[in-house]
Amino acid sequence: MKLSDRAEEILEALWIAVEEKEQAYAERDAIQVPPGDSAYQELTDLAFIEVREGRVYLRPEGRDEGRKTIRRHRLAERLMMDVLNIRGESGEYKACQFEHLLNEGVDTKVCTMLNHPTTCPHGKAIPPGECCEEARRNGDLGVVPLTELKSGEEGEIAYLQTDDSKKMQKLMAMGVLPGNRIELMQTFPSYIFRVGFSEFAIDTAMAREIIVRRKDT
Repeated sequence: MKLSDRAEEILEALWIAVEEKEQAYAERDAIQVPPGDSAYQELTDLAFIEVREGRVYLRPEGRDEGRKTIRRHRLAERLMMDVLNIRGESGEYKACQFEHLLNEGVDTKVCTMLNHPTTCPHGKAIPPGECCEEARRNGDLGVVPLTELKSGEEGEIAYLQTDDSKKMQKLMAMGVLPGNRIELMQTFPSYIFRVGFSEFAIDTAMAREIIVRRKDT
């Protein structure tokens, strides 16, 4: 079953509304229904949503599809930032376009390529897929914060887990970019690492935001 792009966007908005309600105990768990939008009828016919008094709610039958939809969107965001290095509004726009191409099976390949990230660039959780659960069972998750490495251990930078633009710019100026090799030199009293021929010192909070793939041994 392939939903229209607009229907997928509605499911995303509903998933986020439910997610925010669960996290902040807010009352927002529905969205307004604009007039003349046929995508709502598409989702109603599938029993994914329920419309009451001009507001639309995600039905239990639609939660799994909503979960898959938001997973594809957030994986697309990670792909834009971590692999294609497209950031800001341009990255978000392209992620919105690309997510609709991540049909079942393609999203698994993208997730595996990214080494099963747990959050999007904005820090929101990426719902795990079967590939993530299998990787955890097999102990095959090589993506960890820099703080998990030992002194002398090397890895490859996977992505930066921060939405603070100043921190992002500072790390990027150090050469902390996806794909670059990084070696942890020291863990106390500060984290000292080497990228290329340069060494840098950062605090624990910033070190946690550098996500790396362990080097194969």
